[in-house]
Amino acid sequence: MIRVVVVDDQELMRVGFRMVLGAQADIEVVGEAGDGAQAIRLAEELRPDVVLMDVRMPVLDGVEATKRIVEAGTARVLVMTTFDLDEYVYSALQGGASGFLLKDTQPDHLVSALRAVASGDAVVSPSVTRRLLDRFVGAGGKPMRDAAELDVLTEREREVLVLIAKGLSNLEIAETLFLSEATVKTHVGRILSKLDLRDRVQAVVLAYETGLARPGVS
Repeated sequence: MIRVVVVDDQELMRVGFRMVLGAQADIEVVGEAGDGAQAIRLAEELRPDVVLMDVRMPVLDGVEATKRIVEAGTARVLVMTTFDLDEYVYSALQGGASGFLLKDTQPDHLVSALRAVASGDAVVSPSVTRRLLDRFVGAGGKPMRDAAELDVLTEREREVLVLIAKGLSNLEIAETLFLSEATVKTHVGRILSKLDLRDRVQAVVLAYETGLARPGVS
């Protein structure tokens, strides 16, 4: 059973998410919060698998709440936003969120995203992530971090990282590089380990920040 805490300052949104998630046999909404401070307390008390986190809230916003929850190790966080080009979202990803969704996402996508995050994966929407990075990563197209950080990777691992940054799944990467999916999983694991990254979201951000992947390039 995947245990979820829903955080949003609008009660109507919380009700809607609870109805969608509660209809799933493998998901249980164990708590709700109306601001980031409440979210932190509930995460500490209930130890859910995933916190579904709004970003714009009173008292304490979702960005700071995400950072504190991730640092405490009490839950993984999936952030939600009304606008896809939102500086709050990028800050939340930097703070440790395992991905983000638009609030108007389809119910089946929400459910699959929660399952992915609960299983330890990350939710990286190719189009929305790329637009965020177009706007917020590397002003003027200049890398924000030293590309030398990637020197620990093999050439094949760099290829895989570029495809991760494009939002491809392991299966899609396998098909693109003519590898088995198991081999791709091994490469992904090594990339995360060598670069000391938590998940694919951090890998995407690093790929853009070092200039390995470039905004607007498909």
